[in-house]
Amino acid sequence: MTNIPDLAHIARADGTKIAYRHRTGAADKPTLVFLPGYMSDMEGGKAVAIDAWAAEHGIGCLRLDYGGCGVSEGDFETQTLIDWRDDVLMLIDRLVEGPVMVIGSSMGGWLMLLVVLSRPSRVTGMLGIAAAPDFTMWGFTQEQKMTILREGKLVETSDYGPEPYITSKAFWQSGEANRLLDRPIDIGCAARFVHGQADPDVPWQYSLETAKQLRSADVQTIFVKDGDHRLSRPQDIRLILTILEELVSGPVEPN
Repeated sequence: MTNIPDLAHIARADGTKIAYRHRTGAADKPTLVFLPGYMSDMEGGKAVAIDAWAAEHGIGCLRLDYGGCGVSEGDFETQTLIDWRDDVLMLIDRLVEGPVMVIGSSMGGWLMLLVVLSRPSRVTGMLGIAAAPDFTMWGFTQEQKMTILREGKLVETSDYGPEPYITSKAFWQSGEANRLLDRPIDIGCAARFVHGQADPDVPWQYSLETAKQLRSADVQTIFVKDGDHRLSRPQDIRLILTILEELVSGPVEPN
């Protein structure tokens, strides 16, 4: 069995400790950086499978829990999209030598784009899995948006666990201030998007729209007709790893 990297922490400037697992790999291959979705963490099925695959192939991998998520410190309801982007950048800057390849699941796909825009010279490629950029715009009804603004948060039941699904005013406003899909996105690295066409949460058309807005010509979208939002079935994981293998084997050319 693959050894799991030890759990470790790095403190933000304000002292909040961010949890991560990091394994170094071959110097001639990019380190994979996995970004989980909203209210998710680094121990999900896709993250663990990608980490194990990377270990088997001698490739570095970095997983993390954003502030207020998983085993990281912080109050979840005060976190913003940019706080989480900065958590990712902090870990890349402090821990990883050489190029990186960013993998973003759901909301992590939005963070993926923001991270690549912030560190274009470090990134050789990216993979969005049911990527959900700009979901503060299209993921809520007008009534729900008014509830967030009026009451400071929206609390809903979740289909993915017993904990309620909370959207804070701080996060929503940060998301609205960092939308990307209304203009060309200045990202030139290789990009792949895989999306289930039976996804009830993030319409697959947003992967097409994201691909359209990227400056890069090396962009592919792959659709799984019966795939749901998680894309965590064995066949989905195999597809994701196949796409990753092709990306990692390509030329190491930062954005």
